[in-house]
Amino acid sequence: MLGPLPYDISIIKEILPHRTPFLFVDRVMELTGAKKIIAEKDLLYDDLFFAGHFPGRPIMPGVLVIEALAQTSGLLIGLSSHGKMQFGKREEQNFFLANTNVKFLTPARPGETLRLDSSLKKEFGKLFYFETAAYVGESLIAKGTLTLARGK
Repeated sequence: MLGPLPYDISIIKEILPHRTPFLFVDRVMELTGAKKIIAEKDLLYDDLFFAGHFPGRPIMPGVLVIEALAQTSGLLIGLSSHGKMQFGKREEQNFFLANTNVKFLTPARPGETLRLDSSLKKEFGKLFYFETAAYVGESLIAKGTLTLARGK
């Protein structure tokens, strides 16, 4: 039993294999069965990617926003019955396969909190299709579809 939301980094690390500096989810705020998840990532001024992207005007690289959405989607699989895994057991890792029509509307900057929404739209065997969106406050910054596959 996981306990009440929000789930913190200790729960996330039980499911995702990623670690700093490549873990882009800090907490799970909402979980709607096996269908929807909302997570957050605090964008810190000392996050490594901000130093070079871009000096004097830092923004989170779009590919890392997509990675954060993929990690959030993987958490939905891992926290739900769709994961077909026991909590804390990582024999079946989830892998990001593709993004489709991801559109970026505005950048995310240090000091902001990235809200990561992912909804499972379709499951076919070991493939999972998600509609995803990233927000800063109420502003949509990116949206698109992602495909994850269950390993082994």
